[in-house]
Amino acid sequence: MMTTKTTPAPGFGDLNRLMALMTGDEKHDPAATSTLDALWVLYDRVLRVAPETADDAGRDRFLLSKGHGPMAYYAVLAAKGFFPEEWLPDFGSYDSPLGHHPDRVLVPGAEIGSGSLGHGLPLAVGTALGLRAQGLTDPRVWVLIGDAELDEGSNHEAIAYAGPAGLEQLHTLVIDNSSATHGWPGGIASRFEAAGWSAETVDGRDHEALHAAFTAPHPGRPRAVVARVESKHA
Repeated sequence: MMTTKTTPAPGFGDLNRLMALMTGDEKHDPAATSTLDALWVLYDRVLRVAPETADDAGRDRFLLSKGHGPMAYYAVLAAKGFFPEEWLPDFGSYDSPLGHHPDRVLVPGAEIGSGSLGHGLPLAVGTALGLRAQGLTDPRVWVLIGDAELDEGSNHEAIAYAGPAGLEQLHTLVIDNSSATHGWPGGIASRFEAAGWSAETVDGRDHEALHAAFTAPHPGRPRAVVARVESKHA
């Protein structure tokens, strides 16, 4: 009797190998590595989306606003089968679909094109409103932003609107690597809480803490998780 040997699906331990395949010129290494743990926990344990459901109306939506330095994002998408890892070595080349900023038309699984800071959270608010208008209450909307994006006024308008609007489907993940110019008295989470959000700050390298924060109930309110990682200036 012949048996076929199956290759196990890539896990978190494979991500560094996958990132190492991307040898194109990359000027945003801290941005690329700061998101790695949070992205993995989301795609591995939280998000209800897979290559075979990427076009389903009932899927969860993940919007990468922090689109510069997307190597960790590409590595996670490849590990989860959205595209073959053979694409990775061509990262950043002229004819590669994997550009220095993700393009939703070219990258399977990408919901938005991104890289211009300050757009992702407003787009996520609009996505949550659109789902609500269609009566789609099960899909969750996640957006990953960097702490420096909170220097952009468009994000504060989105935060101020989403809380009173009760956008429970909306989740914002803030990767805090001390990049912000202005900061916020009391910390980033307090900014969201002041606008009526449920918010929590966790260690951005602790997978169990991230998972607990990502899945905490927050009835009637949007949710913000601030993931603290090492400073990019360290």
